[in-house]
Amino acid sequence: MSDCIIKIEHLRKEYENVTPLKDVSVEINKGEVISVIGPSGTGKSTLLRCLNRLEEPTSGKIIVNGVEITDPKCDISMVRRKMGMVFQSFNLFSNLSIIDNVMAAPIDLLKAPKDKAEKEAEELLKRVGLLEKKDNYPDQLSGGQKQRVAIARAIAMHPDIILFDEPTSALDPTMVHEVLSVIRSLAKEGMTMMIVTHEMKFAKDVSNRIFYMDEGGIYEDGTPEQIFERPVGEKTRIFIKRLKILPLRIGSFDQDLLGYTGDIEAFGNEKLLERRKILNLQHAYEELILEIIMGGPAKDSISLPIDLMIEHSEADNTDMLTVKYKGRRYNPLEEGDALPVSIINKLSEKTDYYYDEEKGNVITLSVR
Repeated sequence: MSDCIIKIEHLRKEYENVTPLKDVSVEINKGEVISVIGPSGTGKSTLLRCLNRLEEPTSGKIIVNGVEITDPKCDISMVRRKMGMVFQSFNLFSNLSIIDNVMAAPIDLLKAPKDKAEKEAEELLKRVGLLEKKDNYPDQLSGGQKQRVAIARAIAMHPDIILFDEPTSALDPTMVHEVLSVIRSLAKEGMTMMIVTHEMKFAKDVSNRIFYMDEGGIYEDGTPEQIFERPVGEKTRIFIKRLKILPLRIGSFDQDLLGYTGDIEAFGNEKLLERRKILNLQHAYEELILEIIMGGPAKDSISLPIDLMIEHSEADNTDMLTVKYKGRRYNPLEEGDALPVSIINKLSEKTDYYYDEEKGNVITLSVR
């Protein structure tokens, strides 16, 4: 028997001027904790809202526990009873006490006896640390407390899966931890969850699967280790490392090769790099480029352009210089003159070179 709870086939969602979801096909299995990450406007919340039909998909299929919920004949209210949703704006009933907020759906929708619903609501409020607030009203709670009540309310329906739409985005930073702690405890208990979040450390720690969304779909799907340590997609890598990029290109041997040092300085100043880092990047660039062009193979052995990329990672405060050029295989770090190679090595924590039939020569320097 399959553990698949949700199967999505070619899901598309269009609005008048934008198409956040172009073609999404994926399966979600029982017990998985999936964090959905990516830049703003890449369809993360739209995906969640399509899953319980708060947004109507333009095309495609969504199958929940074997039921196609995109079928016009589907009773979506029945499906939603097994699919909890926690919103960034809490969506509590302001005119009901905290315990009544948690009891309302089980009594109204599941027809649970009031005494049973009340007992379970108290247990759930105790579980999220808010039993003593059961007779308070939402306006008397902090944002973090409101969100914990919203989670308790979702659990009260005994869902097969809970969808979290940026559950901490509306919270003061001091309140984020208390909400994430509750979600962590649910993950340890085996609750199936799908969480749209911008909390990268939380996503890495709590999830067993990550969706990185971009280009109208799930751009990369993998384990936290893969996504955060060895991302395959270039856009995933840029997002995870919080990379700021300066692309440079040498298109002519008559170009002012040292003129780019000014661009490197402007980039470094804009990104608030230490003066030492800026000087090291400039010096490494100068030595490497001059060695490739002047001290390396003859000009007619290099196929222009020479592409360079300086990457500053805000995630770990590292700086990388990458140089790519086609032509014959030539590694200046091994075949170059001793003095410039020695200077480059002193400026770098790590160096790497490889040759690829398609990309040509690729050199990377992790600059100190």
